[in-house]
Amino acid sequence: MRRRLATVVRVLVRTLGEVSITLGVLIALFLVWQLWWTDVVGERQQLEQVAALTATFERASDSQPAGADGIGDPSEPLEPPPSGEPFAVIRIPRFGDDYARPVIEDTGLDVLARGVGHYVGTAMPGEVGNVGLAGHRTTYGAPFNRIHELQPGDRVVIETAAAYSVYVVDSHTIVPPTHTEVIAPVPGEPGAAASEGWLTMTSCHPMFSARERYIVHARLSETIPRGEAALTEILGV
Repeated sequence: MRRRLATVVRVLVRTLGEVSITLGVLIALFLVWQLWWTDVVGERQQLEQVAALTATFERASDSQPAGADGIGDPSEPLEPPPSGEPFAVIRIPRFGDDYARPVIEDTGLDVLARGVGHYVGTAMPGEVGNVGLAGHRTTYGAPFNRIHELQPGDRVVIETAAAYSVYVVDSHTIVPPTHTEVIAPVPGEPGAAASEGWLTMTSCHPMFSARERYIVHARLSETIPRGEAALTEILGV
């Protein structure tokens, strides 16, 4: 009886060990998929979207002279696009001369898996007010992976069909997720009337956690109509 019990215990221990190893392998594979493969696929898809947007912008610019009424006129306010629609390209030289990601309307999880999200109701690029953008630091292409490296004076350029809006980094802060005043028309001052253009970039903080938000504020420096300057000149690279 005692020998049989010992045999049963050994079998149970061996089985539990095998199950634990299997679960460990499955968890490791999931982490590889979540942290690496989604990045690989996400970045590739986002770069394809950037190429498509850029081609669309160039066709629109070629078909209508800059300064004319309509899509080629940077003085015309941009209409907010439908949720989930890409409408701009963000370029950040600090992240690399060739860094570019699509900007998509809305900030739902499905949108952030495809690029940088634009907070609904915040200003459009080049306008007075605050352009609010959100992006992942890890997974799904991680467009804001290096947001913590941005320094005062760095350029952030948002490209649309009409113009390049050039923002210059002003400051950064770290706040709880509930501090939504960072994307108010005047950052940090809910209810205040805006008199200049701002850009606010938000991402989770610390890395691999959603406990806080890393915030970067930038001021609108200039808006350059398409065709008036080379992109490399605008980026300062």
